[in-house]
Amino acid sequence: MKTFALMGAAGYIAPRHMQAVKQTGHDLVAALDPSDSVGILDSYFPNCHFFTEYERFDRHIDKRRRTGNGVDFISICSPNYLHDSHIRFALRSGSHAICEKPLVLNPWNIDALAEIEKESAGRINTILQLRLHPSIIALREKIRTAPQDKKYDVDLTYITSRGQWYSVSWKGDTRKSGGIATNIGVHFFDMLHYLFGELQDNRLFVREEDKASGYLEYEHARVRWFLSTDEATLPAEVRLKGQRTFRSITLDGEELEFSGGFTDLHTRSYEHILSGQGFGLEDNRVAIETVAAIRTMDITMSQALVHPLAAISR
Repeated sequence: MKTFALMGAAGYIAPRHMQAVKQTGHDLVAALDPSDSVGILDSYFPNCHFFTEYERFDRHIDKRRRTGNGVDFISICSPNYLHDSHIRFALRSGSHAICEKPLVLNPWNIDALAEIEKESAGRINTILQLRLHPSIIALREKIRTAPQDKKYDVDLTYITSRGQWYSVSWKGDTRKSGGIATNIGVHFFDMLHYLFGELQDNRLFVREEDKASGYLEYEHARVRWFLSTDEATLPAEVRLKGQRTFRSITLDGEELEFSGGFTDLHTRSYEHILSGQGFGLEDNRVAIETVAAIRTMDITMSQALVHPLAAISR
């Protein structure tokens, strides 16, 4: 049985990691979060040591290491801007790191971590769960068998309504979250690279606090994308149903069905990591380069390439 520690235990995504550790038959022995709203631990690991102060958590992990009972994996669900530091902490502690998206905010952070990983016995893993979704796997196989000069026309839409708390939290601070394209879009940008090959063009049409839109061209796809946390951008038929989230990907006008199959993807990710098949630093590079560029590039306009919802939202 492997031992795990968790940084960011009160975060939204942390229960997925707790569940993954439980379902793969391992033990969560320590957890950290400045907030003590972590009663969810009782549902998975009631005997887990919990800390609200990093220094005490550090001391606990270090004591275990020095007494020959080091933690095998440290899972990182902390705010995005802390990922780089917490990954380094995991490696210094003699553990492997499992980090939520985005792995880091900037490409040069990947380079620095690569040097540290070389000097360490630990490995850096990340959660790129869409690569493990059955529909995405099947589509990738279809694309790989298509004619090499084939380019799909893709529309990607992801709207996940967020209340007023969102902009007040660290997620609303671009310095800490990387902005909307990084915080809610990086998984999709990784998926697009995974499906359609190397990135050839990256343009930005909208960049606001609660929405962003642009155009990406890959070896095998031309992609118009739109991301939003603004409920007002939901299609009318979705709002009428009382739904607060809308996810759509069309290829040449045909909808890709992948609305289901998400609930166990973290467990599958852990299974891959535990078997030595996890996604590492270089697997993240293109997506991190994409969102870092979106964060700083000038806004352009090309009506033919603008996503329909982006045009309406403006």
